[in-house]
Amino acid sequence: MTPRIKLMLLIPHLGGGGAERVTHLLTRHLSQARFEIDLILFTKDRSLVGPVPTQIRVTRFEVKRVRHAWLQLVRLIRARQPDVILSGMAHLNFLVLLLKPLLPRRTVILVRQNTTASSSARTWLARQPYRHLYRRADAIICQSEAMANDLAINFCLPRTKLAVLANPVDLDAHPTEDDSHHGNWPPDTWPRILAVGRLSKEKGLDMLLQARHVVRQRYPQAHLQILGAGPEEEALRQLTGSLNLEAAVTFAGHRNPAQYYASATLFVLPSRYEGMPNAMLEAAAAGLPIIATPCSDGVSDLLRDAPGTWLTSSISANSLAETIVASLPELAHPPATPRRFRHAFLAPFELDTAIAAYAAFIEQAAARKKT
Repeated sequence: MTPRIKLMLLIPHLGGGGAERVTHLLTRHLSQARFEIDLILFTKDRSLVGPVPTQIRVTRFEVKRVRHAWLQLVRLIRARQPDVILSGMAHLNFLVLLLKPLLPRRTVILVRQNTTASSSARTWLARQPYRHLYRRADAIICQSEAMANDLAINFCLPRTKLAVLANPVDLDAHPTEDDSHHGNWPPDTWPRILAVGRLSKEKGLDMLLQARHVVRQRYPQAHLQILGAGPEEEALRQLTGSLNLEAAVTFAGHRNPAQYYASATLFVLPSRYEGMPNAMLEAAAAGLPIIATPCSDGVSDLLRDAPGTWLTSSISANSLAETIVASLPELAHPPATPRRFRHAFLAPFELDTAIAAYAAFIEQAAARKKT
């Protein structure tokens, strides 16, 4: 009988972000017969993605910063001798790769890149870990061909180390317009605009608030729900007040977005830069119309000319406002029966397909290391 592959999944915590959701889906759906899985969490657990299967061995370091657990991590890896490590966030990837000389030589190190690196690392200093540490990885998992091209072209990383795997998305986990729980939408509002993401500069929520101010002139009953938390929350609330949008915007905090899908008119991704955002994919899985900025080539390639999607002409508040207003005549349904689309571009992200691709890739990486 073939022994199970000892797989160690590393993620800072199980919050509500896309990288965390991917890791959680791997714990739930990778075959227990093929993989013996350790899940390592570093900072205080903020789980919004549901319980981890009881068969998974979970270790929580509960440090304030990922780097504070470096010695604990080295000791744990040496003790458990995993066949494969899969790290799922850029700053954690850097730590693991920095520690590689202290880790067992037979252990395969895979890192998952969760943003477009050239957009998130704009200074010379910020780019050096990508240029030098990423070379230590046995493979770098990207979410789109555009992300892989970015690492190859802008960071001179060998293409032999770059792999493209679609994010797994649980397409069956999201309610539709027939579900009874419709979230906390105020009554008598339309359109109902949903945005989900960390409240940070790169997510572009300030531009969406400015766009909402313009949209209000045409649609005074429009309401925006923002789901998420982050360092820009106070600044975004102040901007909301200065635009006199307090009654037209709800900051819902960390919430499971699925309960908001049923009554939302559309989902907006206003990001300045992205990788392949799971929040957008999950909203598309629920059939929502999608508006997005051209925040990455991967997003643009996915949505361009797809029915029920609109790409803004630029990454700006004015372009967001223009696109929202232009889309609404096609979405003119009563709030109780919002229009929905079957997004064909989701096929590679379907749970069984994406998980199978991850499983095959991990097995192949482990086999190559042994030879």
